[in-house]
Amino acid sequence: MTPVILLAAEMKSAEVTDWAARIGWLVGLALFVALVYWLMREGWKWRGTLQGDLPELPTAPEEPGPVRLGMSGRYHGSTTAGQWLDRIVARGLGTRSRAELTLTDAGLDVVRPGADDFFVPRQALREARLDKGIAGKVLTEGGLLVVTWAHGDRLIDSGFRSDRAAEHNEWVDAINAMIEKTETTEGAR
Repeated sequence: MTPVILLAAEMKSAEVTDWAARIGWLVGLALFVALVYWLMREGWKWRGTLQGDLPELPTAPEEPGPVRLGMSGRYHGSTTAGQWLDRIVARGLGTRSRAELTLTDAGLDVVRPGADDFFVPRQALREARLDKGIAGKVLTEGGLLVVTWAHGDRLIDSGFRSDRAAEHNEWVDAINAMIEKTETTEGAR
């Protein structure tokens, strides 16, 4: 046999003999990951504390009127209006979830299984538009339905994504028409 083949046949990896060092590194890595997770959780709780002045979320009225539109999809979160990275976590608004949206004459009802439901009264609606992102979620241009509404002394943007994205334009038109009708009615008083 040639010397190269003999040399290759004799080469093999060394036995791992320092198990304590390897286990130490794995335990250290696990502790580091746990620390990072804990810090993220504490930051989330601190943000909720800072936003503690947010009033209770309204609930849907017993008789909201006829259903104008319905949609199932995802709720991606809420932010301070115009600041798409300033997530609002107080009152459960930071919890992403499945969502069933219902638009009635009374307003927008958001039912979220596994999270707190909320209702946006018609008078609180300010704008609906298509956008590409909200804190923690970026989609293609126009892939997100963003509804701006007033709650207490804040303006809030809430982001939704329908299971059928083609519905978004219909929702924007319906909500904005409802807002214009409300403003016209209130202006006539």
